[in-house]
This record gives sequence, C-alpha cells and structure tokens, in this order.
Amino acid sequence: MSQKREFEDGKPRVEGGSSDDKRRRFKSVVQEVMRLQTVKHFLEPVLEPLIRKVVKEEVELALGKHLAGFKWICEQEIHPLESRNLQLKFLNNLSLPVFTSARVEGDEGQAIRVGLIDPSTGEIVSSGPASSAKLEFFVVEGYFDKDSDWTAEDIRNNIVRERAGKKPLLSGNVFALLNDGIGVMDEISFTDNSSWTRSRKFRLGVRMVDQFDFVKIREAVTESFVVRDHRGELYRKHHPPSLFDEVWRLEKIGKDGAFHKRLHWSDINTVKDFLTHFHLNSSKLRQILGTGMSSKMWEITLEHARSCVLDSSVHVYQAPGFQKKTAVVFNVVAQVLGLLVDFQYIPAEKLSEIEKAQAEEMVTVALSHLHEVRSYDDEISMMRNFLNVPASQTGVGIDYSGLSLTSLDGYGFVSNQRNTAECSGQFSDDVDMEVIPQGLYEDYDNLWSCSQILGLEEPQSDLQSAVDEFISQNNAASVGKAHSRRWTKLFSVTKWLSVFKNVTVRKNLK
Repeated sequence: MSQKREFEDGKPRVEGGSSDDKRRRFKSVVQEVMRLQTVKHFLEPVLEPLIRKVVKEEVELALGKHLAGFKWICEQEIHPLESRNLQLKFLNNLSLPVFTSARVEGDEGQAIRVGLIDPSTGEIVSSGPASSAKLEFFVVEGYFDKDSDWTAEDIRNNIVRERAGKKPLLSGNVFALLNDGIGVMDEISFTDNSSWTRSRKFRLGVRMVDQFDFVKIREAVTESFVVRDHRGELYRKHHPPSLFDEVWRLEKIGKDGAFHKRLHWSDINTVKDFLTHFHLNSSKLRQILGTGMSSKMWEITLEHARSCVLDSSVHVYQAPGFQKKTAVVFNVVAQVLGLLVDFQYIPAEKLSEIEKAQAEEMVTVALSHLHEVRSYDDEISMMRNFLNVPASQTGVGIDYSGLSLTSLDGYGFVSNQRNTAECSGQFSDDVDMEVIPQGLYEDYDNLWSCSQILGLEEPQSDLQSAVDEFISQNNAASVGKAHSRRWTKLFSVTKWLSVFKNVTVRKNLK
C-alpha cells in the first residue's frame, strides 16, 4: 500500500530535500566565497597600511609614556631615600600697571609663563610626573618677603582672600597644567583693587596642586604691584607713547592738570606737538610749563616723549634763491637731521653749533611754508631722488667730513677753521679735495689779485702759518716790531677772508 501511494503522485520522492533547495544552497555558498575574495583583493591593500600605521603610533606613544615613567622610577630606586628639591619660577614679568577686570599679561602682551626648575642646574625639568602636574594661581600680600627663606606655611599665612561680600579676588581659570615643565596662565583678572590692603599692593603666586613622593616643589611669587580700579585705565600713560596721543599721556602731565592747561593754551595738544616745540625752541617749551615742573620732572617727561617711535620719513626745505645748493633735512617732529650743501649731504653730527642753530631757523621757516617742503620715505630715498645719487652710493653713514660749507655764507653761516685752511691754500690731509666746490678754482686768480690790490704783504701760502704763529705767540711777552708784525699778519688774513667771502657770495647768486 505504501509503495502504491508513492507512485500515485506520478513523481518519485527524494530523501534529504528537493534538488532545487540544494542548488540554492550551493549558489549562496559560491557567492559568499566570491565576496570574500573580492574584499581580500580590493580592500586589503587599502586597509592594511592604515591599520598598521594607527597601531604603530599607539604602541610608540604607550612605550614613550612607559619609558619616561620607568626612567623616573629607576632614578628613585637608585636613590630611594634622597628627596629631590624643585621650584616653580615665573619666566616673564607682569605688564604694569594692572587694572581690575583687565587680563593679567606679561611683557609685550604675552601670556604669563611658569617653569618647573631644577635649582642645582637652573634648567627646566621636562620629564617625570612633576613635569605635567597641575598648578594653581593665588594672591599674596604685597609686603611678603619673597627673598627670605620662607616655607609653604608662610605662603599659606599670607594668601589674600576677597573682602566680605565681594567676588573671589581672581576671576577666570586659576588652574593650569605643565607641559614638558612649562605652564601658561589662562585668562585671569582681578576683581578688586589693592588699595584696601596694608601694603596697598599684591603679589601673584603659583603652587603645585599634585603631590609626589620624595619630591619637594617650592612655590613662586612675583614682585609686588599695584592693582588699580579699571576706571583709572582711562588716564593710563602709554609706554611708548604715540605721536598722536594727547599730551597728558606723558609722564608728570596729568589730565586737566596745571601743566596740561598751560600746554593747551599754547596749542600743544599732542605728543607730536610737544616734541616739535622741543626741537624748535626747548627753552620756550620749558618756560610754558613754568617753575612748577622741577628739573627732575622735566627730564622724566622728556625721556618719556623721546621714547615715542617715529617713522623713517624725512622732509627737505630749500632756502630761497639758492637753486638746490642749500637745504635743510628734518624729520616729522622738526628735528634737524642734516644739511644739503652743493649737492652733498652733511649729517647733523658733523655740523657746528652755529650751523645747527641756523638749520633750526630754516626748519622754522619751512613749517611756515609747508607747500614748499618735499617729503621722502626715508633718508636713502631722499638722497636718491633729491640729489640724484645712485642707489649704490646712498648708504647711511657716509663720511662727509671733508665737505666745504662755504656756500652757506649766503644764509648767514660763517666759515669754520677748515674753510679758512682751504682759502689759504693749505689743505690738511683729512680734507677731501674732490668735494670742494668747483667755483673756488675758477676764481682762484681773481681772489689772489684782489688780495694784492688791497695791499696784503704776506704771500697766500703764508696766511695759515701767520695765523698759527699769532696764536702760538699770543701769550708771550713781546713788544716792538715783532708785536706789530703779528697784528699786521692777522689783519691781512682778516681782509683776505672778507674778499673771499664777498666773491663767493656773488658767485652763488649768479
């Protein structure tokens, strides 16, 4: 019966499932194998280097930390009973003055930095657990003696707390972390001024929060300083001042004070005005300030004003009628930098006192004729454009000591001793004959003829020797013909120089 039923359906039965099921299972296995091969073929070359790189970096980092700690442990094992003394130190100074609600900064606006120092070597400790420890900043009394042999207990007893009902004295993040032995103070500011304390000053301190076995770390304390209310920042002096700062920004000149009012009445309102009046007429400026400003106060104010940073621009003004032969060079605050004479530049340090005084008069005239003043970016640019000097010869510091200043006589200058030597034909070794005006050689014969007409008895070659002889014998007791002869020589020299001056002036006016 069972066999009959098996053939009733017309299909034989297959044990273990149908053939379709087997085919489907085989197909899925083949597809899985192909997918694995595809992943291995395409993804392994990409993923394997990435995985290796990440693993390598993590292993090296872990080994570095382990070896650093292992080194410190080995040092402790070698000297297990020896304690190590380290100390914290402020690596830069505070920028003063300090105002409430303003960030506490270091010199030149930099952040305050603290270092972990080994006193035995003076070097920063950049390894070991202490080199990455946590720091805390706090406020110390201004009268605390930081140079004494103080202890941690002394520091704790001199910590300044906020006044009753006030906010904490330090605002911001008072904690910092050392990184290789150096920590940077975050945004910290004072919430209260220091006027209520006994010393009227504060000190900033820093200490280690973490503790380490066999390691003693001493705290660090800054110099004492005053903390002013932020409202006083409006009257803060600038260091260095700017040219366009109001004049009361200078030391010893208070806003709306007596000195400020005196300067304002004289139309001196900025630091630039102050410096300009100083270079034009310092005695008049001193008189404007009055006797209330002592000599010491004057020096402090003047030193502060001189610290102002000036630009490199220079200004040139030609004296009328000299056609580029005489001009004065000055800076933005009317300070004489030099003179231009016969297409040559003479620095101010080479000028005599009389020449400097005359140059200052020229600057005064120039400020009244600003439309006639030429401006240049710097001294080299002025020499290259105004004098048409090649760029290769415009170096600063060229020695013009041999330059003749005879052409300045037309502006009221008098000839110096060097010019006298040139006129007499006795050129010393330090005189550069190449820079002497060409016109002197053209009028040489005429000048000598004029001297003969005037009855000069001494030859030209003996004029300088006559002057030298007169000076050397001036103190000797002499009478008679020798005495008369010396005066005759001096009179001859004077007459000859007078003729020389007149001829030179007429030559320049042609």
